[in-house]
Amino acid sequence: MAGGTPAARTALITGASRGIGRAIAVGLAERGVSVGLVARHRDRLDEVVAQCRSHGVAAVGVTADVTDHADVVEMVKAVAGSLDRIDLLVNNAGVIETVERSFLDTDVEDSWRVVEVNVRGPLLVTHAALPVMLAGGGGRIVNMNSGLGYRAAEIYTGYAVSKGALARFTGLLDLQYRSRGVRAFDLAPGHVETEMTTAMPMHEGRTEWTAPEAVVDLVAAIGDGVLDDLGGRFFRAGSDTPGSLLTLRDDILAHDARTLRLPTAGPDDPLR
Repeated sequence: MAGGTPAARTALITGASRGIGRAIAVGLAERGVSVGLVARHRDRLDEVVAQCRSHGVAAVGVTADVTDHADVVEMVKAVAGSLDRIDLLVNNAGVIETVERSFLDTDVEDSWRVVEVNVRGPLLVTHAALPVMLAGGGGRIVNMNSGLGYRAAEIYTGYAVSKGALARFTGLLDLQYRSRGVRAFDLAPGHVETEMTTAMPMHEGRTEWTAPEAVVDLVAAIGDGVLDDLGGRFFRAGSDTPGSLLTLRDDILAHDARTLRLPTAGPDDPLR
């Protein structure tokens, strides 16, 4: 526990029926955290719920489209009603463009679909879940981000735009609600071998992948409050571990590092 907010006993994970979301849901259940799992389709969701329950925790699965306001409100009501509280929110549901091209060679509607899922989704889910979290005395929010949210790239314009916006949202949440016991974090999962990543041309031939357990370890550490001092900042599974982040803690805070910002030219730059 850090900052007066207890370790998470319950978690809400979106995009939980497969890939990274599934790994996080099962990994948290193995650690004794009760879980609410959200996905668009029921076909795989029930299997993950059963797997989580096999670890002796409460688990509930709810189908919802995270870009649909009414769906999200009802979903959060269902999860909160079943688990009684929401201590940890993992905004994991996300998509990427169907083609790996630069902006003019991309369908803008496809890019906008990506922005809607990756930005509108976390906005809606957080807006619905945050009051529950605050009523319980606080909690933690993990927004699954990407290195493309922090650096320019020649491809996947909509995805990069969405993750940059998500990074700003993370910082705003942490700033606005820290005094009320809520911390928010950006977590890039690295290169986890999933259906989405293996379909991306940029990963063709890749033989080294980030272990899903590395992602789970960071999410669990966030839920436990171990990294509360670093709220509002960016972590990357496969490069960062809870231990390495604690080792870097003082340097990160001293340099106000791991945040989205505009670098300046120095002390004489008027934009400082």
